[in-house]
Amino acid sequence: MIQYTSCKQLSLDGFSLPFGGTLNPKNRWVKWSAVIPWDDLAACYYKTMTPNKGRPGKDARLVIGAMIIKHKLTLSDEETVLQIQENPYLQYFVGFSSYVDKPPFAPSLFVDIRKRMGADVFAGFEQVILEKIGKPRRTG
Repeated sequence: MIQYTSCKQLSLDGFSLPFGGTLNPKNRWVKWSAVIPWDDLAACYYKTMTPNKGRPGKDARLVIGAMIIKHKLTLSDEETVLQIQENPYLQYFVGFSSYVDKPPFAPSLFVDIRKRMGADVFAGFEQVILEKIGKPRRTG
């Protein structure tokens, strides 16, 4: 099932931290969040889903953002989830409106996404993301 919310960028002022303070607008994740074509990538992501069947899928911004983090930092599925849980900049990047100290999803979500999209669609999706963040795709 699809539950789509536009991925228009959140304002830094609106992101709340439980320990006070604000996020630095010069942080790389804040800057990248402004250049990623979230809505275009969300449209590609949702093409692989059935609109009215099954339980609601995770928001595209969260899934796409997590994939970018995973590849940019060359992390395992499990470590990606932990990094998002622990880092407010990563939570802002994936579309959270405030810091939350819990895992955003199970690491197995990455496996489900790869299966649903298929190798060719996933590879094209991955390439667009990696080009946007300035990291060449690994081959082989």
